[in-house]
Amino acid sequence: MSVDRSLKTAGNLSRHRNVLSRAERIERLKAEDRWEDGRGVLGLPKVANRNAKVGKKSQKKEEAGSATGGEAKK
Repeated sequence: MSVDRSLKTAGNLSRHRNVLSRAERIERLKAEDRWEDGRGVLGLPKVANRNAKVGKKSQKKEEAGSATGGEAKK
């Protein structure tokens, strides 16, 4: 039996995940100043892990914008 393609590469570990490990949640809480030293690691508060994707402009809009911008300058 072969291993699935998605499990073979190490690069898959760097992509966005919705579920964080306990250590990652604690790091995020420390960064947000919501972590107190000496606190137990069980029952941690929820931590949002959202990946904001930046939208790309379509090529047609860029060409149209550059064409009108170039004509207006002349």
